[in-house]
Amino acid sequence: MKAVLLPRYGGPEVLEYVEDRPEPVPGPDEVLLHVHAASLNHLDLAVRKGIPTLKVTLPHILGADVAGEVAQLGSDVTGFEPGDRVVANPGLTCGRCEFCIAGDDSLCPDYRILGEHVPGTYAEYVAVPARNLLPIPVDMDWVPAAAAPLVFMTAWRLLVTRAAIRPGEDVLVLGAGSGVSTAAIQIAKLAGCTVYTTSSSDAKLRRAKEIGADVVVNYKEMPWSKAVWELTGKRGVDVVLDHVGEATFKDSLRSLRKGGRLVIPGATTGPMPQIDLRYVFWRQLSVLGSTMANRREFGEVMKLVFMGRLKPVVDRVFPLAEAAQAHAYLEKGEQFGKVVLRVA
Repeated sequence: MKAVLLPRYGGPEVLEYVEDRPEPVPGPDEVLLHVHAASLNHLDLAVRKGIPTLKVTLPHILGADVAGEVAQLGSDVTGFEPGDRVVANPGLTCGRCEFCIAGDDSLCPDYRILGEHVPGTYAEYVAVPARNLLPIPVDMDWVPAAAAPLVFMTAWRLLVTRAAIRPGEDVLVLGAGSGVSTAAIQIAKLAGCTVYTTSSSDAKLRRAKEIGADVVVNYKEMPWSKAVWELTGKRGVDVVLDHVGEATFKDSLRSLRKGGRLVIPGATTGPMPQIDLRYVFWRQLSVLGSTMANRREFGEVMKLVFMGRLKPVVDRVFPLAEAAQAHAYLEKGEQFGKVVLRVA
């Protein structure tokens, strides 16, 4: 099969397109998917560069998100037929631990992600547990379908489950152009919140307003935390979603009202921020981490995507053979929304 391999860690140039990779063999509870589209995530960039604590067998296949057709069923699989159009929840769990049994499977001690811990979706075929699949509407294109899962499930758990946003609250989403941010802006707006967002690009801020942002801040013109503080009448916002990490953490805390919540799904600029604990306890702030989502949350948010209430934002589509160029483009940070590989 055609695939993009990671033979060694490094820059985008290390990615290698091949046409003779053996097809994966599905296990008893798995389905072999014929991949039509696979979207990029910043997780892919991190794995490509090398994560010190992550041990994978090289060459490795990246890619967490996938939309495709069922090609083959494992011996124990029921409920699907060859040709079914599906998307996959990229989170893999044991199904037996206390967290899985309680329905909070993203806390599973054996939690893994397609393309990070096991071979992923930059290929013509990928094997996925059948319990991770959801049928997609017949009129939904492969590209937006593949763009949705990881970012929407992540943003949904962050805002709806962890931050428990409510109508009328002020929600600040940092970095308007990222995939998680474009999902979070829409989710917060759908929940009845006033949505603030930031960028250094006026073009991205205009796009953010088109998908639901109410208040936009160009941090090249004014420090964003100062702007948010003044725009809220020196009250602060109820919730900040910060996936940037070390570079923004201190200002994210400063932007919160008393009793506010900071939710964190990642740390793209580093994991070791400065923090004044007196500020946290005196203002009674909550700092909430989150990774991906459980199966119920995945189903909830994808239902809204399938209904058209939430819409994946796709910036650019590359053919599978140009995965290296797609990585280089995503690393520039100029995109608004998702970068997607068209596979079949």
